[in-house]
Amino acid sequence: MTAYLVLASIGLLLALLVHGRVAPAPLFTGLAGCYYLAGLVDQKTWLTSYTNPALAVLVLLLLVSMVLERSPILERVSDALLRGRQGWAVFRFASVTTLFSAFLNNTAVVGALLGVVTKQRHQPASRLLLPLSYAAIFGGVTTLVGTSTNLVVSSFMVNAGLPPLGMLDPTWVGVPVALVSVVVMTFCVRFLPAHDAGDRELQQAYFLEARVESGSTMIGRSIEENRLRSLEGLFLLEIVRDGRLISPVTPMQTLEAGDTLIFTGEVDKVQALQRFDGLHVFGVEADSLLRSNLLEVVVSSQSELANRTLREVDFRTMFDAGVVGIRRGDKRLTGQLGRIPLRVGDSLLLAVGPDFAHHRNLDRNFHLVGGTVRPRLTPMQSRLTLSAFAVVIALSGFEIVSLFTGLLLLMVLLVGSGLLTLGEMRRRFPFDLVLTIGSSLTIASVLENSGAAEVVAGVMRGFQDGTGVWGAFVGVYLLTVLLTELITNNAAAALAFPIALSTARALGADPMPFVMAVLYGASAGFLIPFGYQTHLMVYSPGRYRMADFIRVGLPVSIAFGATVIALVPLVFPFHH
Repeated sequence: MTAYLVLASIGLLLALLVHGRVAPAPLFTGLAGCYYLAGLVDQKTWLTSYTNPALAVLVLLLLVSMVLERSPILERVSDALLRGRQGWAVFRFASVTTLFSAFLNNTAVVGALLGVVTKQRHQPASRLLLPLSYAAIFGGVTTLVGTSTNLVVSSFMVNAGLPPLGMLDPTWVGVPVALVSVVVMTFCVRFLPAHDAGDRELQQAYFLEARVESGSTMIGRSIEENRLRSLEGLFLLEIVRDGRLISPVTPMQTLEAGDTLIFTGEVDKVQALQRFDGLHVFGVEADSLLRSNLLEVVVSSQSELANRTLREVDFRTMFDAGVVGIRRGDKRLTGQLGRIPLRVGDSLLLAVGPDFAHHRNLDRNFHLVGGTVRPRLTPMQSRLTLSAFAVVIALSGFEIVSLFTGLLLLMVLLVGSGLLTLGEMRRRFPFDLVLTIGSSLTIASVLENSGAAEVVAGVMRGFQDGTGVWGAFVGVYLLTVLLTELITNNAAAALAFPIALSTARALGADPMPFVMAVLYGASAGFLIPFGYQTHLMVYSPGRYRMADFIRVGLPVSIAFGATVIALVPLVFPFHH
């Protein structure tokens, strides 16, 4: 009975995660707390989940990455790679991105290259941004530190009494998987839209809002008379008047005081509105835009702005910036700017004030298109920092010094040198990740100890009757991929791991191939933009649609999965 109640609670958790209204951290923490109160897990097991060694390594890695992501080396290398024929340029760019993301946090890699790709004029950005996100995933499965998911799986292994993963354990399958996937992706890039980098008309359209103030000379005159139909790079979509939407807008429509004009347009054409008397662009006097720095940002997955409207938050006070425009993929937004609930992955055009760069909550809320507001490392700092990190990885790979010890020493050096400050660590400490993964460990142990994982494993074995251990292995991989597409990768690993372990034990097989199926499957999210953070980062800047992810992601997912299924049992046999 307990097993079925646990499964019902997991079903509810899945439904809430897919719904997306509540962040994973409170959901996982709440469920782990409920299990403790219900007596399904003791206090010691619950609390020690948050001090798991692999989780501690992940936290150290993320803190050290704060400095590594400020190195300009990624941008310099990438610009040179993007010249020449498109096919070779994509292949070279994806290969180097894969290499970097094998050792650096994939979110940091994509964040560093987002602005480089968007602003370069060698290739259409729309044919590079999605490959950038995919390549970051490919690199993530090649080493233990390539993605947080690998360290999460390692932490589950420690909790289950298995030896933790070594630095190069994922490499033997991960490198061939990455190579095959890069080749397939390069051939599929032609299916992506090619927004010409030089065509100003096709530059990403923003959703802009302007308000007609009382006393404006525009009042009482028609759209035609106000010359609002002939704006270069901007188009008047609709008018909001007393809560009513006037759309489409006819040339003879007259303006009234308080009207909100909704435009779609290019980033650098918004300043064309400054010539109109009494026109305010979402709380910023249009004339003052000429004196402001316009900056493009993408709402991050950790942002407190997600699912809230601009009217609900005091945005100007929080960031010393006004929101001039919003863009969401290639969707045409409608209604008033301040009443649209923001989504993770939305691009915002900000008119920023002088104190914007000093606000402490920037990194948590935004990915900046075009780099970082924090100072770049000098060439010497960059070389020393990357060399020190390479030494830590090498020492860990040869099992001379543990990864935890190496990263701890490196962090002390970075703090001592002033490249990493305690304030910065405090601001960007991954509390949500610690809560999610720590709680996931508790949930995984309850799934196993209550017999719920065994029930699911039994159902899976029933489906694979006649195919034996191979069928069960493929089933575990496909289940993990399905969960990854529907929810986050770390959550997918948390739910699939105990099922994989129970399946292996029930079949009398070595658990390692089943564990590796979870590790690779939890990174195989290529079809849905909303399941993976780097996909959301490129979604709006690339003006992608869901169909774009399907067209390129499906062949990549098949190639990725086929290589994993073929190689894992060879490298990690079912029976010794």
